[in-house]
Amino acid sequence: MITVLGRRNSANVQKVTWALGEMGLDYVRQDIGGSFGYPEDYPSPNRVVPSIRDGEIVMWESNACVRYLARRYGGGSLWPADEAQLATADMWMEWQRSDVAAFFLVFQALIRDLPVSPEKVAQAEATCTRSFRQLDKQLSGKDYICGNDLTMADIAIGVMMFRYMTLPIERATLPALEAWYRRLCDRPAYRKHVMIEYGRNVDEWNAHEQANAGIQ
Repeated sequence: MITVLGRRNSANVQKVTWALGEMGLDYVRQDIGGSFGYPEDYPSPNRVVPSIRDGEIVMWESNACVRYLARRYGGGSLWPADEAQLATADMWMEWQRSDVAAFFLVFQALIRDLPVSPEKVAQAEATCTRSFRQLDKQLSGKDYICGNDLTMADIAIGVMMFRYMTLPIERATLPALEAWYRRLCDRPAYRKHVMIEYGRNVDEWNAHEQANAGIQ
């Protein structure tokens, strides 16, 4: 049995639970991080979620966890069999880590009350637009990032789309990205694990976090 350590409303935890849902794998999730705190024996030295346990294997860092699960359990699907598609998926997972960090600043400022100046938020929104134009170009003529099938790249990047598309911010018109997002919303595992209410302010965020306690 796979164990997921992390709170349900964390975007990084959602990468793991969504991947598990797509592959139909059983797991147990424990509420850790955020308002739930961290136990003394928490495996990640950075004390961030998620971490996973799969038998004797312990992993942390969300994209590494997704890669591990896709490689072990999702060969030919989340882990593409085609070497070119696999390389593309890996590349876009790295893009997510390096190029879309600005989005998290916007989200933290608007929902989590992070003390950030309006100028920095506006700058981060502009950076998001530039980055998502790159993704829109990649998605042109494709159902998913690497082609016609969902892969681990869609998992790593797609988790932020629900929040990006529902935040009260200005968004550029990106037809291919918007069509991709609609396809994600049609997937049962995405609706279950990613499309989770997050609130409009820090008090609502905390209330929703507690309401998600224990839900697998």
